[in-house]
Amino acid sequence: MQFKKISSILLLTSSLFTVNAFSQKKNSLTQFVDPIIGSAKHGHVFVGTNVPFGAVQLGPDNVFEGWDWCSGYNYVSNTITGFSHTHLSGTGIGDLGDISIMPASGETILQKGKKGDEDNGYLSRFSHENEVAKAGYYSVLLDKYKIKAELTATERVGFHQYTFPKKAETPHVIIDLIEGIGWDKPVNASFKQLDATTIVGHRNSKGWANDQRLYFVIKLSQPLQKFSIYSDDKLAKGTDVSGEKIKAVIDFASVSQNKLQIKVALSPVSTENALLNLKTELPGWDFTSTVKAADAKWEKELSKVKIDASATTKKVFYTALYHTMIAPSLFNDVNKDYLGTDKKIHRAAGFNNLTTFSLWDTYRAANPLYTILHQDKVNDVVNTMLAIYKEQGKLPVWHLMGNETNTMVGYHAVPVVVDAYLKGYRGFDAQLAYEAVKQSAMQKTDGIDYIQKLKYIPADKVNESVAKALEYAIDDYCIAMFAKELGKTEDYQYFSKRAGLYAEYFDQDVQFMRGKLADGKWRSPFSPVAAKHREDDYTEGNAWQYTWLVPQDVEGLIYLFGGDKPFVNKLDSLFIVPADLGKESSPDISGLIGNYAQGNEPGHHIPYLYAYAGQPWKTADLIRKIDHDFYTSKPDGLCGNEDVGQMSAWYVFSALGFYPVNPANGAYVFGTPLVKNATINLPNKKTFDINVIDNSAQNKYIQRILLNGKPYTKSFILHKTIVEGGYMTIYMGNQPSKLWGISASDRPVSGK
Repeated sequence: MQFKKISSILLLTSSLFTVNAFSQKKNSLTQFVDPIIGSAKHGHVFVGTNVPFGAVQLGPDNVFEGWDWCSGYNYVSNTITGFSHTHLSGTGIGDLGDISIMPASGETILQKGKKGDEDNGYLSRFSHENEVAKAGYYSVLLDKYKIKAELTATERVGFHQYTFPKKAETPHVIIDLIEGIGWDKPVNASFKQLDATTIVGHRNSKGWANDQRLYFVIKLSQPLQKFSIYSDDKLAKGTDVSGEKIKAVIDFASVSQNKLQIKVALSPVSTENALLNLKTELPGWDFTSTVKAADAKWEKELSKVKIDASATTKKVFYTALYHTMIAPSLFNDVNKDYLGTDKKIHRAAGFNNLTTFSLWDTYRAANPLYTILHQDKVNDVVNTMLAIYKEQGKLPVWHLMGNETNTMVGYHAVPVVVDAYLKGYRGFDAQLAYEAVKQSAMQKTDGIDYIQKLKYIPADKVNESVAKALEYAIDDYCIAMFAKELGKTEDYQYFSKRAGLYAEYFDQDVQFMRGKLADGKWRSPFSPVAAKHREDDYTEGNAWQYTWLVPQDVEGLIYLFGGDKPFVNKLDSLFIVPADLGKESSPDISGLIGNYAQGNEPGHHIPYLYAYAGQPWKTADLIRKIDHDFYTSKPDGLCGNEDVGQMSAWYVFSALGFYPVNPANGAYVFGTPLVKNATINLPNKKTFDINVIDNSAQNKYIQRILLNGKPYTKSFILHKTIVEGGYMTIYMGNQPSKLWGISASDRPVSGK
């Protein structure tokens, strides 16, 4: 009874501490952020603490149970194996989970433990009732030890605070350099005790990132009693040990005032730089102030967009905005040193080196969103990509922790670089940028050699030929636009032809994009609803979904269908014809409306295509349905993988009322705003204000628009109009307008 009483007092005290110290101000935007949204089912989001675009993502890891634990955490779990310092958010492959720390008491247990056999491991069960997740702060009660864990972070330092029960027996901390997430496996690691409160080391691992290297320093708030290092679960001699599978146990005689604090600083370069990062970013021990500082950093970034909407919409919107700022993350030190893809140390770079580029996803909306909201980050993104180009001989495809994973299809660093240049960003070498994007298109791999000859990719020669070709065409359009801007006429003409090769895959008889064999015949048998997970003409999709992947030339696609009416009829059918998701189909095909899949990125622009055919009200119908069905404030509030910000970027744009169908032509197509009002805060104290009149569930159709007080009849708005600042008034109604956005002169234009 006495132990239960003590535990109850501890919980009450901790709860009051959390409420008083970390409660957000009444008008704060961080109060609307719920990191738990998207942590259930297939969202795969990171849950824990970080600051915007920070190198550290410190959070809990569950017992790994499969694909839905790619971030290390899934809401259905009730186990925690430790708190590690690096995580992915929303990916379809698991990796990272570096430097896991687990507080414990009682008998020392070296094994992590397993699901269903929790008592024989050092892991602990927990309850969501005793869990708090906010922007910049995470806490949970570890049931096994009655220890309250609290976490916060700076850019490169994770800050732990553990409150132990009074008279906790043999308090200790387990530091595990073996455990990683998903594919991650250790290759080599080390611990070295510098003094009674300082431990340094490194962890090299192999996973999705083939050669990941990370250095760390661990700083304790009180002297340790004993530091024991185990290699292959055998006690090693001394306190300076290297090995493949090592972990350590830090024992304390007692915990001063029941609170143990631990700071862990990371570096991709060296332990010396990790120490520098710690000294620079977090020299003190004020946990509460660090939480407040993290909250303030999130508040600053979230305040770039202020909306008026329902409480639920605010929660979904600001959580989505939060999710767009977990990556790309810093991959350098405070002195700008970083580890290159060439595995060389690059000293004092003139930019912030970044990592975690999920480009097959983010080029569509997340990166365009940065060109509006994070204008201070765009040059860093491009300069990082150009550095990677120089270091590995090509632009990044899916880059992670100084490694090229070559995941997914296309060379989608191209639209990111080109979009930045065309929107006026000049903080990088334009000639080097052009050289890099052109090199991407002149590789001899994945069917690109066929494209170079202005030929189609044979489906019997190259797997996923249709998906690859359609994605290449988008990228080639971007190169053509870059060449035109730089006055490279021959390249402009050549890449324009390549951008039009999508038509080679359009079968007029069935009106789908499909695989064509080397002999010129269509691959048979053909089913537009079939979607195999592997060995297919498409990538995570089917013919229904990929037929619309021509955002660079929607007018040309309409022509192939025979005009507006047949185009719209076919587009209508996409959202009606039932999907056929057999055992072989990809689990990424989710969030279905007919065969439309909101849960996967290739279709994200499709609802907005109606505007190109003069029927923008159909876009409004779909956006409202997607908002209602697939973006909620619950743990399963995302219908598919977050994919490092893209799923959420779609929502942020759509809630504001427009979306970048073409990722690099500087135009955004209107849909239907989900907010009542919005203010986009821009550099130099400029703002772009959106006032939505009579918006409601019924009044979902745009009737007319005033831009800076003047009638605006077009169903798209230009990037330059937004970033110059101004104000826009959108009038809504419960019936489609017979005038707004209908005429050919008011419709979006694909090209530039």
